Amino acid sequence: MIREFSAGGVVLRRMSGAWRIAVIEPQREGSVTAPSQVAASKGRSAAKEKTVLALPKGLIDPGEKPEETALREVHEETGVTATLIRKLMDSKYVYVRSWGDKQRVFKVVSFYLLRYQSGRIDDVSSDMRVEVRRALWLPLDDAFTKLSYGGERQVARKAQEYLESHPEV
Repeated sequence: MIREFSAGGVVLRRMSGAWRIAVIEPQREGSVTAPSQVAASKGRSAAKEKTVLALPKGLIDPGEKPEETALREVHEETGVTATLIRKLMDSKYVYVRSWGDKQRVFKVVSFYLLRYQSGRIDDVSSDMRVEVRRALWLPLDDAFTKLSYGGERQVARKAQEYLESHPEV
C-alpha cells in the first residue's frame, strides 16, 4: 500500500468575540470555478451537492518539516499567514485515489494549532483555484457539525480543548 504524509493547520482567529477557524471548500473534480462564479452558482448547486468543508493541508515536500508544510499550505490555500502554537494530533486513514491508478493509500496528516497573523481569507493565487474553490472563516463552535471529515472534526475538538485549558491564547 502506498503511504502519504501531509500536514495542515487549524488557524485560530478571534473575531466579534468568538473564535473562528480558516477552512476551505475544495474544488470538485473537473470544476474550476472563479470566486465570482461561486457566488452566482450557490443557489443552483446547493440542491444537487453537499458543500465539502475541510481544513487546509497538503503533502510534505522533500526536506520540509511538517510544521513548515502546515504553515505553507495554510497560506497557499487560504491566503492567511499564521504562527505556530503547537502540534495537535496525527490523523490516519486509508483512501482510494479517484484519479490515475485508483490505488489504496495509507495517509498520515499531522495537524498543527496556528494563530492568525495577517492576510485576507480567500486571497489565493489563480493557480490554487485548481484545488480550492473558496476559503472562509468558520466559527469554531460550528466546526463539529460543518467540517466534512470525522478526523478533522476531531482535530477541531482538540483545538477547542486547548483553548479551554490555555485561556491566554
